Amino acid sequence: MGTPSEYGRRTVLGMGVVGALAATSALILPSSASAATAAASGTASEPRTASGLSESAGRSRTATFAHDAGRVLRNPLNGFVLYSTATVADDYWEHYDNMVVPGLDGPVRVSDYAPTLYMRLSWAVLNPAEGVYGWDTDEKLKWMLQNARDRDMRLAFRVVVDSRDKPLGFTPDYVRAAGAQGYESTSGTKVLWSPYPDDPIFQRKYEAFLTAFAARFGDPEEMDFIDGYGLGKWGEGHSMKYLDIANRDAVWKWNIDLYSRLFPTVPLAVNYHRMIGGEKDWGTADPNSRALLDYAYQDKGWILRQDAFGMTTYYGQWEREVAGAYLYKRPIILEGGWVTHSHSYSDDPRGYETPGDVRQGEYDDGQQAHVNSMDFRVGETESWFEDRFDLVQAFNEKGGYRLHPGAVTVPAKVAPGGQVAIQHSWVNQGWGFLPNDIPAWNHKYRVAFALLDNAGKAVDVRVDAAVEPATWRSHRSYEYTTTATIGAVPKGHYRWALAIVDTTTGSTPAIELATSSTTTADGWLVIADCTVA
Repeated sequence: MGTPSEYGRRTVLGMGVVGALAATSALILPSSASAATAAASGTASEPRTASGLSESAGRSRTATFAHDAGRVLRNPLNGFVLYSTATVADDYWEHYDNMVVPGLDGPVRVSDYAPTLYMRLSWAVLNPAEGVYGWDTDEKLKWMLQNARDRDMRLAFRVVVDSRDKPLGFTPDYVRAAGAQGYESTSGTKVLWSPYPDDPIFQRKYEAFLTAFAARFGDPEEMDFIDGYGLGKWGEGHSMKYLDIANRDAVWKWNIDLYSRLFPTVPLAVNYHRMIGGEKDWGTADPNSRALLDYAYQDKGWILRQDAFGMTTYYGQWEREVAGAYLYKRPIILEGGWVTHSHSYSDDPRGYETPGDVRQGEYDDGQQAHVNSMDFRVGETESWFEDRFDLVQAFNEKGGYRLHPGAVTVPAKVAPGGQVAIQHSWVNQGWGFLPNDIPAWNHKYRVAFALLDNAGKAVDVRVDAAVEPATWRSHRSYEYTTTATIGAVPKGHYRWALAIVDTTTGSTPAIELATSSTTTADGWLVIADCTVA
């Protein structure tokens, strides 16, 4: 038998009983369509089978599934992230729903390529007065959130506290009025105020706000991630100002611990900046930065993000070493660094000449770091579609994680209470990974098999707790034999199906697979017919 790096691995696994599930629709759809789309259209596709189906003397059936490289997968912590603020133009959605791509007959919707909307918002917008919250009162914010829901997008946030370089105060006035100490900065003709992060009044007010914020946005079904360190200049965690610099470590741990406590089931991210928590914005890496980041990533299970991909000077060897240290341990979220309409990106050592060149640099850095997500930033999204749509397609095909069942062998006939063996193989066609083992997810995504009745209802579901998708590395094959005991299923004709399910939501299909073979409206991938006798 070959080693895992050569041929994958074969194990014999036990399987736990989860019980029968209720399905909401018997509609059969292509896997690229969502259940919501099915309900809206009221139409069914022509039935399609796996790429190949073979029988062995009537005892078993083997289905093979082709990888659909062009399919955009709308999975958590995966794919492009569309950026927004609470002050976007009124035609924001109209503009991004009609993006022109040279060579295509008509416009495309950006949200079709981006499963997540990331909003970088000020504390003042989210909490303009004590006990008042923007998600209840701010019409533009409510409009943005509703439109994201309408497009089946998950949400992500960064709450920014510091007012430097901003057009208005980013900390609510009531914090200063309560006696918090802070500092002033000038932005144009305006003098703006920001709190010291080691001030106790600030910390009390901030914790009260975050508690309310978590109560509203702490649902992992709605949230993709929270960018959880919005202190420092631009909320990037550097250029910090303290009452006493000796409080740097204490402030860091206070913030990380606070978010970790309030968002136990939502992935939390922080920028791996070489000056994280420090008073400088750039220079030789601060010797304490790595220890602080390790506290978040290693000790608390946070995920990585970086705000300077594609910037050769600012995304250097130190940053690459951090990414390498957490390869396949924590996923990485990419943000490009160059703002091409205002930065002199031609000064980059890579010699960029056009925005399209910058997109290539970001893509190259992302591929090297095995990132799960890339960014469609405001002002940069047009370049991705107008100049380098080929890279959008390439990341969709190769980036993040793309879990693909290769071949599955199931018995053609089973008996209630009888034990069966199911052989299945998997390939991750992407360069990233499904981070199922981060604490926020706690191994909740699992391979499951089901018997579907003639109406498409899953009447018997078995979850294999021994198969761990987090271990699936790029383009390696993983083979398993799963054993299970059939439940008290009435005799009759059924179909075998599989899915990667979320065990915290009733073991329903949760991860879209990289194949276009037949799925039910609930997301079960159909394998083959089966008789219970």
